[in-house]
Amino acid sequence: MALPENFIYELKQNNPIDTFVSSYAVLKRSGRNYACLCPFHSEKSPSCVVYTESQSFYCFGCGAGGDVITFTMKIENLSYIEAVKFLADRAGMQMPDEAKNNDFSRLKARVLEINRTAARFFHDTLTRSPEGEKGRRYFAERQLTPATIVKYGLGYAPDDWHRLHYFLRDKGYSDDELVTANLCTRSQKGAVFDSFRDRVIFPIIDLRGNVVAFGGRIIDGSGPKYLNSSDTPVFKKSRNLFSLNFAKKSEERRLILAEGYMDVISINQAGFENVVATLGTALTPEQARLMKQYADEIIISYDSDGPGQAATHKAINLLSEAGAETRIIKMEGAKDPDEYIKKFGAARFRQLLDRSDGAIDFELRKCASGLDLDTEQGKITYLRRCVKLLADISSPIEREVYISRLAKENGVNREMLIQQVNGLIKQNIRTADKEEQRAVQTFSVQRRANPDSTAHPKEFKAERGIIAYLAANPDELPYIESRLTPELFVTDFNRRVYEKLAEKLKNTVEFDIMSLQSEFSADEMGKITEIVVTGRNVDINRSALDDYINILEEYKNKNIKVGALSDDDFLDYFENLKRSK
Repeated sequence: MALPENFIYELKQNNPIDTFVSSYAVLKRSGRNYACLCPFHSEKSPSCVVYTESQSFYCFGCGAGGDVITFTMKIENLSYIEAVKFLADRAGMQMPDEAKNNDFSRLKARVLEINRTAARFFHDTLTRSPEGEKGRRYFAERQLTPATIVKYGLGYAPDDWHRLHYFLRDKGYSDDELVTANLCTRSQKGAVFDSFRDRVIFPIIDLRGNVVAFGGRIIDGSGPKYLNSSDTPVFKKSRNLFSLNFAKKSEERRLILAEGYMDVISINQAGFENVVATLGTALTPEQARLMKQYADEIIISYDSDGPGQAATHKAINLLSEAGAETRIIKMEGAKDPDEYIKKFGAARFRQLLDRSDGAIDFELRKCASGLDLDTEQGKITYLRRCVKLLADISSPIEREVYISRLAKENGVNREMLIQQVNGLIKQNIRTADKEEQRAVQTFSVQRRANPDSTAHPKEFKAERGIIAYLAANPDELPYIESRLTPELFVTDFNRRVYEKLAEKLKNTVEFDIMSLQSEFSADEMGKITEIVVTGRNVDINRSALDDYINILEEYKNKNIKVGALSDDDFLDYFENLKRSK
């Protein structure tokens, strides 16, 4: 649904794209613009450019592009109206009355209602029902207080295939809605049944206070230990964190990253509000960027076992890429934070936090794993591992400190270590550049594989040139329309862009091609932004424009079926032939 132009203009003014994008990526000045690692695909060198003049962005690696609204839609997984509301809330602006929910927004609202109702059902079952005794016993054994159970809205799913299903159906929700919310599952034969059965339940709450998903832990019996909601219209597990709704209220600019629900709840109950966990998966780049929004320092508090340490290593890399300073708790005498707090108390746990090691110290200790450093071969292997690690440190000062310390501790020549590290850095840069070039080439091949561009390469290029010219010279619309009708466009997408562009120009005083946002999806806006960005690098003048239009006219004249024309179209056809000669 269209929103007032002055509102969208003010919205973008209050949400400068460079300021907004910097919440999700580390921006570096590149001439008049900024460059950053693209938050929408994995890369080693920056290929995403933020254009401050046009308040837009474009990634030359994956093709993502658009304005601050597009960026919000993609990064937060929101619809157009939801992204506008997100930015309006951020800027303290009131949404206009015209902004009504679309069908997808209504579905999301319906799923949120279902989740809220289900959360009450699970909680009431735990706290009031005889069936909840099993869950109450479990939480009592984990030493959770009644206040904590209420704070987190913990619950219990009965050992029944249809208890929640029938309860929600009686509330007026359809089977399709319950399956969409992932609270029920549909079998291959079409039968619908509860997804969570005989499990303690952990509601997952977003930053707006909505119940968006659930995690369920089995108490005994068979099945996976944890069962988590799959992605739904209101939930993407790779973009949410358990307990961030509480952690964001903490005055500290640091977050504790724990491994599971119970660790988080135990740490929170001990007085540490600033703790979060991932949702049944390893840390993702999106979650790392989300944490950086709320903290400058992340303290990883994973289990001390093998899998926990492997997860720590991966988290260090992702958090570093997000620009967060990372520290690691060195836990002794307990396998996880929950056990440590129960054995040694909250005060000792705070000491662990305050004395936590930096990420590099953790990684250097890992380099010695499985080696006998008293032997020459052991020391050589250790130093090679360390050189590889130090070459990945982006800060020259930090790298120098660790090189000097490593040389002193191991009795080796410092200059030799510097030479080894610098050599590997150059090699890494060359490798990263090659990988990035391959990624860009792959994307270019995929783009060229577009059926339209492959079947009609000359016409496809001409259409893009016309659109780029019109976007840069909106006052030329009358001339273009005198020579060109939308029917001359060969490809459907470019025709639609041209039609919407022309329509906007006729009805808008202050035109911005990014105002097409309400008419196209986020991925389509990436294609439109690409047309504009590449068009800036080509001098498209009136003569070039005429050539582009001639190409489209020639294509139509070659492929037209004269016998199928009406009398008026027949006359127009010959007029066009005379003009083109």
